[in-house]
Amino acid sequence: MSHFLRVNPITCKAHGMCAELLPELVELDPWGYPILTRGQVPANLLDHARRAAAACPTLALLVEESDRPRRR
Repeated sequence: MSHFLRVNPITCKAHGMCAELLPELVELDPWGYPILTRGQVPANLLDHARRAAAACPTLALLVEESDRPRRR
């Protein structure tokens, strides 16, 4: 089972907490909105990704499970 990060751009309000809690996978653009550096979450960062998603003030960061490869 693979895990992927996803950002809901409609609910995101650019608080930047995701990049602060998960800098290995999230960077901020010049306006403070998240840019995912990798979609797939490595197993060693899965707990951190889940904590970052739970801490998002608008719940815009999501960790999703998939048993098939993700298309770009």
